[in-house]
Amino acid sequence: MKFVSWNVNGLRAVEKKSPSFTEIFERLGADFFCIQETKLQEGQSPIDYPDYFEYWNYAEKKGYSGVAIFAKHEPLNVSYGLGIAEHDQEGRVITLEYNDFFLINVYTPNAKRDLARLSYRMVWEDAFRSYLNQLKAKKHVIVCGDLNVAHQNIDLKNWKTNQKNAGFTPEERGKFGELLQSGFVDSFRALHPERTGAYSWWSYQFNARKNNAGWRIDYWLVDEGLKDKIISADILADIYGSDHCPVVMEASLDTDS
Repeated sequence: MKFVSWNVNGLRAVEKKSPSFTEIFERLGADFFCIQETKLQEGQSPIDYPDYFEYWNYAEKKGYSGVAIFAKHEPLNVSYGLGIAEHDQEGRVITLEYNDFFLINVYTPNAKRDLARLSYRMVWEDAFRSYLNQLKAKKHVIVCGDLNVAHQNIDLKNWKTNQKNAGFTPEERGKFGELLQSGFVDSFRALHPERTGAYSWWSYQFNARKNNAGWRIDYWLVDEGLKDKIISADILADIYGSDHCPVVMEASLDTDS
């Protein structure tokens, strides 16, 4: 099965570009296509794919955040958010349940340039990790999305000058490490432990993408019990339209098992 995740940074904007979101969507042909930062409210989607089931979680604030999943396979159940009011106002989580696994799409809160939301981010991280581990106690878990953190020095170009910046603070990296230690695997690093220059986000400033001065902050994670099911994991840096690019995982899974 093919899993794709992409922070589109405004779905309506990407759909108007060339190639459009729809053209990219059709070319990739995923079983599951998860997007973050849709920046939509209900009824504003510019797309509709009759061969897919669609699930949307919208932020209360207009033009902000939001996630969606397009699934070829109808889930047993769908839930939105973490079930915690403090965290469920910004449209950041969708969970699909299948016979053998949960699929979670997440857009992790950004700590902000001045780290104004770092303390909130720490609370979120603990709540999200607890949520995933509660699900993992029931069946396998697959997690994707923009996690807004580069875990290791190898995961961003200019790590020495970014150690006090959002997305690479010791606090954020530490929480990501705690998540992995609780029983999750970073699919890309599992298959490509030493690959450098592999990034999924680039600033719009300073010709960052042209110079590949990027960060790897978009992930596919699986619980350790699914590690051997990973077939491939890749970053599609040649696909434009957003400041992020899609990340892909293929795994030997079956929604009917």
